[in-house]
Amino acid sequence: MLLLFASFVLLATGTAVAAEPTGFGELDSDDFDSHSKCANCHAIIRSQWQGSMHAYAYTDPLYQAELQMAGEGTGGQTDEFCSRCHTPIGVMSGEVPPIDGSMASDVALEGVQCDFCHTVPEGAVGDGAFVSTPGEIKWGPHDDAPSAAHESEFNEFYTDAEYCGMCHNVNSPFNGLPLDDTYTSWADSQYAEDEVACQDCHMSPGITQFEANPGRSASSAPKRDHISLHDIVGANSFMLGELSDGQYGEKAVERLQQAAKLEVSAPEEAISGETVMFDVSITNSGAGHKLPTGITEVRQMWLAVSVTDAEGKELYRSGQLNSEGSIEDAVIYHTVLADADGQITDKLWEAESIVSDNRILPKETAVESHSFVMPEDAVDPILVEAKLLYRSASQDMVDELFGEGTYDVPVIDMSEAYGSINGEADVPSNGTPGFTGLLLVISLIAAVGIYRTKK
Repeated sequence: MLLLFASFVLLATGTAVAAEPTGFGELDSDDFDSHSKCANCHAIIRSQWQGSMHAYAYTDPLYQAELQMAGEGTGGQTDEFCSRCHTPIGVMSGEVPPIDGSMASDVALEGVQCDFCHTVPEGAVGDGAFVSTPGEIKWGPHDDAPSAAHESEFNEFYTDAEYCGMCHNVNSPFNGLPLDDTYTSWADSQYAEDEVACQDCHMSPGITQFEANPGRSASSAPKRDHISLHDIVGANSFMLGELSDGQYGEKAVERLQQAAKLEVSAPEEAISGETVMFDVSITNSGAGHKLPTGITEVRQMWLAVSVTDAEGKELYRSGQLNSEGSIEDAVIYHTVLADADGQITDKLWEAESIVSDNRILPKETAVESHSFVMPEDAVDPILVEAKLLYRSASQDMVDELFGEGTYDVPVIDMSEAYGSINGEADVPSNGTPGFTGLLLVISLIAAVGIYRTKK
C-alpha cells in the first residue's frame, strides 16, 4: 500500500516530493510526546486542540464507522490510506492497522496531535504526503521562540496553505479520482492570489479573514501580537457537538453562518392566476474553498424556500424535511459519485467517476429559480422566505450506520433572506439561528420552506 501511495502522490499533485513521505512502520510511537507533556508549557493551546476535530480525527465515531465499512468493502486496502491522515503516528509506527485501534498506543489514539504537527519539516499536497522527523526540534511560525523544554525553529512551511493541503486534498488510491479538493479549490481562488492562506481564517478569530489574537504561546513565552488558535474549527458542528460537549459546535455554526449570503429577487406585484417567478441567489462570500467542502458526497447544503400570504397560508414550498428527515424537492449542493457500473454511490472506495459537482466556488454566486401560481384567495402582502441549510450527513445515512435514534443530525441555518409581493410583508422574528436539531427543523416546516454552484 505504501508504494501505491507514494507513486500516486507524484501523479496526482504534479509536485516533486523533496523527501520520501514517511511510511508505514518507519517510526516508533515512543518517538512522539503526548499532548499531556506539551500542556506543561502550552496549556491554553493544548486546551484549544483538545476539543477540536484534530484531537478526534481517529476516534470520531462517524469516521470509524465509514472506515470499517471501507475496510470490509476493499479487503483492507483502504485501512492504511485513510488512517495516514487520521492517526499519522499510528500508521508511521505500524500500530494501525488494525483499524479497530486494538494495537494502537495512547499517543497514536491522539489523532492529529501536537508533537506530530510540529515535527513535520516538509511535505507535498495530497493524501498525507508528509515527512515526519520527531525529536528535540519543534518547528513553527516564529523565529524567536526559545524554549527550555526543546529546540524551536522557524519553518515557513507552517505559514503556507500547502501544510494543510497535505491532508485536506484526497484522491482515490485506486484510480486517482479527486475525493476532497479543499486545497485545490483554494489554490484556484482569489484567496490564493491575495495570499490569504488556510491559517489566516481557521487559526484566527476572524473566521472569514485574518484577525490578530494577542497572547503567549507558552507560559514563559513573550507576548505576541498574534498566537494561532488551535481549535481549527470547520463546519462539523455535528461531531463537535457530540464529542466536545458542544464546546466548538457553536463555533462551527458561527463559521457556517458567515460563509454565504442570500438574496431574494421577486416581482413587486402579481395578480391571481399568474405564474410568479422569483430567484434566490447564493453567494460564497466567506469561504476560501468550495461550499461545501471536504468529503461532500455525504454532506448536504440546500435552500429551503416558502411563500406565504398575510394570513399564513402556504402558497409554495421547497426544500423541507419530511418526517423521516429526508430533503424534499430541492437541489442539494454536493458531489455526486458513481461506481464502475455507473450507479450513484456515497462509498468513496467504490467511486470511479464524478457525476456532478454543483458546489459554489469562492466569491461565486449560484442562482435558483422558483415559481408558483398566485391563488385567487391569497391575502396580500405575500412573503417569500429563503434559508440556506447545512448538515454534515443525511439522517438516513447516520441511522444506517448507528441505528435509528442514536444521533439526530443537526441542521444549521447558514443564512436567510426575504422578499415581498404586493406590498411590504412582515418578516418573521426568529430566535438565535444556527445549531438546531432535526426536531426543531421539522417543527419549522409550516413556516419555512436548497443550494447550487457554477464558476
